[in-house]
Amino acid sequence: MILGFLGGLLLLIVGAEVLVRGASRLAASFGVTPLVIGLTVVAFGTSAPEMAVSVQAARAGQADLAFGNVAGSNIFNVLLILGLSAAVAPLVVARQVIRQEVPVMIGVSLLAAYLALDGTVGRTEGLLLVALLAAYTAFQVVQGRRAGNGAGSPAAASAEAGARPGRLLAGAGVIAGLALLVLGSRLFVGAATDLARLLGLSELVIGLTIVAAGTSLPEVATSVLATIKGERDIAVGNVVGSNIFNLLGVLGLSSAVSRAGVPVAPGALAFDVPVMVAAAVACLPIFFTGHRIARWEGLLFLAYYGAYVGYLVLAATRHDALHDFTWIMVAYVLPLTVVTIGVTVLRALRERRA
Repeated sequence: MILGFLGGLLLLIVGAEVLVRGASRLAASFGVTPLVIGLTVVAFGTSAPEMAVSVQAARAGQADLAFGNVAGSNIFNVLLILGLSAAVAPLVVARQVIRQEVPVMIGVSLLAAYLALDGTVGRTEGLLLVALLAAYTAFQVVQGRRAGNGAGSPAAASAEAGARPGRLLAGAGVIAGLALLVLGSRLFVGAATDLARLLGLSELVIGLTIVAAGTSLPEVATSVLATIKGERDIAVGNVVGSNIFNLLGVLGLSSAVSRAGVPVAPGALAFDVPVMVAAAVACLPIFFTGHRIARWEGLLFLAYYGAYVGYLVLAATRHDALHDFTWIMVAYVLPLTVVTIGVTVLRALRERRA
């Protein structure tokens, strides 16, 4: 079981790396900007493990694992990956991300929450989400080509270089990466299910934590490495784009391939879905204050992810400390965070007016 879990995870990571490299070269050959590459190709490529695992889980009838992986990955992306990246170095956020991509992420999060209210994301609703993803991707490509195809621009140079026969090699990399992801997802889902039964935990909790963290490792590596190299647009765009892709593509396709759609557990509706939406909404004021994510804001995100995982563990084990932990978070931590972010936003508005 452990070998299957680690072997599947390794195949997922290697497959995602091969897929991202090949897809990035193909995208660059069409002359789009680094931000758009981060929002689409890199984000979609690093989210491919979530796609492979959730679709495989949905087809195998493990619906809690499929939905838990999506919700858990989105929470992981915002709170841990953005938090870790900002803790490494403050992230400067492009205006396009603030004005366009974050509102889109919030909008699709609210849409997914609304579709899940009846306890199921059905087949027709899944096809709607996939159609929205296709429209979003087409819009990004058109917008990116307009912004990146100026004379002498890096994107234009990349497009000219990418027109060579190397496109064939990049395409082969995409196919090989997808094959590794499919194989890795089968091993990973099987091992995760066995682990859930062994530990006495629900598939939802395993999907929200272990599987979500495991399939999000490509996003961690990509965003942190991009931050260290100074490619902040790719780092932020990867997270925001991955969240959009998870909700529209992963949840949409998982619902479309399952005859009964993807059922959503009452526990997920009561807690995990609101946390997912709150994490998306929290990006707007933080991105808005100075077009950057400061180190202290990144550390705050990391602390919240730790609290979220702590709550899941306490709830799953029915620990006696759960009541006190919940009371402290609701009565003290959450109000203090809201006040802090509100004061920061007001201060930024006053500085702009001055």
